[in-house]
Amino acid sequence: MSIGFRILNRKQKVDPDLANQFLELPVANVSDSMWRMTAGGSSLRPMHKSGQMAGAALTVKSRPGDNLMLHKAIDMAEPGDIIVCDAGGDLTNSLMGELMLAHAAKRNVGGFVLNAAIRDVLAFLDVNLPVFAAGVSHRGPYKDGPGEINVPIAIDGMVIEPGDLVIGDWDGVLAVPFDDVQRVLEFTISKQKTEVDQMAEIESGTSDRSWIDKTLKERGCEMP
Repeated sequence: MSIGFRILNRKQKVDPDLANQFLELPVANVSDSMWRMTAGGSSLRPMHKSGQMAGAALTVKSRPGDNLMLHKAIDMAEPGDIIVCDAGGDLTNSLMGELMLAHAAKRNVGGFVLNAAIRDVLAFLDVNLPVFAAGVSHRGPYKDGPGEINVPIAIDGMVIEPGDLVIGDWDGVLAVPFDDVQRVLEFTISKQKTEVDQMAEIESGTSDRSWIDKTLKERGCEMP
């Protein structure tokens, strides 16, 4: 075994039908259901035009500026997989452009999370495959390695294990651990229902705002 330059098999992956249920839920509400303790960082922004993302993680750890293992991951991906690549957040060289995007779309990859840069931005808008990246650079990548596939990675403190659920919308990206997906789904559906009820109260003018003054008084705020 060559740690740092190896390709492993996933031992498990979130069920696609379970993952698809998250496409109807805001990432912010999923995050709230995980006590707001997990995030992939504010630098990961959508590079596509519209639409949410949800699927099983195929993880990649890449040397900054090198996309050899990202190429291999696209060839390995199963339909609906989200390829999550930690390339150290370096934006000097792009890791992916129009040709790789076309190949990924042809293979029905579910999306990408790249802690790195892309190029050919207009192609990403046109193809509209969900892609979240840290930036843009016209400078192309190298293809020498090393790197790893299907190992645990971390982006801005968010740990992603192979097969975990990865979701994304205009608020950002979130990973949900494999063993917790069903429970987080149930919590989020409950929270979503609560927010729907709250919105109805706001629209009808019956929203109870007394909690604000109550909290201020409890915390010792001086008030008129």
